[in-house]
Amino acid sequence: MDAWLCSNGGSNLFLLRMLMIFCFCNFVANASFNVSTIRFNEGLSPLFGDSNLVRSPDGKSVRLLLDRFTGSGFISSKMYNHGFFSARIKLPSDYTAGIVVAFYTSNGDVFEKNHDELDFEFLGNIDGKPWRFQTNLYGNGSTNRGREERYRLWFDPSKEFHRYSIHWSAHNIIFYIDEVPIREVVRNEAMGGDYPSKPMSLYATIWDASNWATSGGKYKVNYKYAPFVSEFKDFVLDGCASDPIQEVLEASNCTNLNARLNARDFATITAGRRAAMRNFREHYMYYSYCYDLLRYPTPPPECVIISTEQQRFKNTGRLKFGGSHRRRSKRRNKKNPSDFVNNESSM
Repeated sequence: MDAWLCSNGGSNLFLLRMLMIFCFCNFVANASFNVSTIRFNEGLSPLFGDSNLVRSPDGKSVRLLLDRFTGSGFISSKMYNHGFFSARIKLPSDYTAGIVVAFYTSNGDVFEKNHDELDFEFLGNIDGKPWRFQTNLYGNGSTNRGREERYRLWFDPSKEFHRYSIHWSAHNIIFYIDEVPIREVVRNEAMGGDYPSKPMSLYATIWDASNWATSGGKYKVNYKYAPFVSEFKDFVLDGCASDPIQEVLEASNCTNLNARLNARDFATITAGRRAAMRNFREHYMYYSYCYDLLRYPTPPPECVIISTEQQRFKNTGRLKFGGSHRRRSKRRNKKNPSDFVNNESSM
């Protein structure tokens, strides 16, 4: 049996649940939105660490490597005013503590003091432990008002490719894993400039974040296991390409394209997907800024406080029973989030 499944030990019931989750994730990994993918050189280019960026012979995939000398990264060739940004990603395997693999949109290279950003950040892993990651958003340089949430994955992301996607419109932002929405931020007028509004590029990077990434910096990068390799393929860049300077000076003519994007299947969270999102957040989210009353005595305006969700968290925004959910999983049947999406599609 896969070592990851066996790592926590425990009862046969626990192992059976984990096996069911593993099987469901294998199924959903092959599902995807109806999107058009591109080759690397059709919309992306190296950002840094060129020697550690390795393209496949057919140009359909790229590997980002981290060694003791440098990490690596790539960037989209254009900036986009809203859109759907996606790739199938396989993360480094074995001991990857201290390593951050990031897949995100940003305009920090153009707007240094008031940049916007939307993040997936994978926070390294100790072999045999569930992978942890966070999503975040910044608007207009609001880095002192981070809006991060942290979660565990219900599968081992180093074994197979999974699709990670960001839908960004003037109305809402949705983070997806495969077809499961894991977070939605609906624009609230009270957010003001904190809602990302300027054209952004798509980035992916791998780098050494030993000082904070894994257990707050407790576990560092061990270069005995280098090079660390993350692989990306099936890229999607579907948005209105925009000149960021012109965007400031005059309204961009993206109305028709944005309307088309907002009519796509990934722009709306169906009932089945919302059930999957609730299930994911109930079982796999272990920190939310919306429930961090020490940091935000009054929750930021976009926060939707769900009483049943709030009861699980301390005033620090962290779980009352720690980050593993193990106390809850012994009492309740933990379902795979994708099961709700699969059930909806079969109705």
